[in-house]
Amino acid sequence: MSVKVQDLTKIYGIQKAIDHISFDIAEGAIVGLLGPNGAGKSTTMKILTGFIPQSSGNAWVHGHDVGVDSLEVRRLTGYLPESNPLYTDMYVKEYLHYVAGFYKIARTEARVKEMIDITGLGIEQHKKIGQLSKGYRQRVGLAQAMIHDPKVLILDEPTSGLDPNQLVDIRKLITEIGKQKTIILSTHIMQEVEAMCERVIIINRGKMVANDSVAQLQKKTGAASVQVEFSASVEIGLLKKLPGIVEVRNEGGNRWVVSGTAKTDIRKLLFDFAVQKQLTVLSLNQRENSLEEVFRELTRKK
Repeated sequence: MSVKVQDLTKIYGIQKAIDHISFDIAEGAIVGLLGPNGAGKSTTMKILTGFIPQSSGNAWVHGHDVGVDSLEVRRLTGYLPESNPLYTDMYVKEYLHYVAGFYKIARTEARVKEMIDITGLGIEQHKKIGQLSKGYRQRVGLAQAMIHDPKVLILDEPTSGLDPNQLVDIRKLITEIGKQKTIILSTHIMQEVEAMCERVIIINRGKMVANDSVAQLQKKTGAASVQVEFSASVEIGLLKKLPGIVEVRNEGGNRWVVSGTAKTDIRKLLFDFAVQKQLTVLSLNQRENSLEEVFRELTRKK
């Protein structure tokens, strides 16, 4: 296994940031690590990179214990934190040479050039980092995380704050990198996870609540969704009061997405509701749950 986590726990004072989580990640996989703010994602990543110690449990990166072989783990791991701390007064090439020095990389000039080519920094390489757009700063962050050729790449919110064009570019870059490395990716953008990740691990309040492929999670989670359009406006409160309904969302005008438990026949409920309210159902379609809907259901549970 590329990454193995067993009963990992981290306690700050009286609060458990993560609570006995366990998972394995095979070599070469791209895995999404998801959860609400404060769920424990960043804490897990920091432990895996040797940035902070765990309170109990164990974690290994390519067979090396993060608590015992911390230096070796750091050599094997590349880390792009959410804040992406960069020296903004340094030039791009200067900064990458600086980072390469920490790892005592041979043929530094060639390696820096390779990273600039891989991350598409060529036209910006002679600029100061502070002059770069958010998208190019993220590319610099990826370049520094990969410059020592790590086997595992850990990315915390790598697409945060990017515009749609930058999102597409960074997504392509991460997908290409993932052909050669194990990647753990944390993000709140579910479409990015669906596009890039083979598997999803979801943490809620420090506990792991899911560990499976997106397709399997969509099948396993209880909620089913129906898209319905009525002939006239409807109060959202009336739909929410229907038995077995867990979520109602308006999609504009008289179109709604209604989600219910697995045992709920949403279509019959909506038809009966329409008859009672003297409405016509203009359209009714069963929908496959999106990852976002799966995420909301799993993290809504106490």
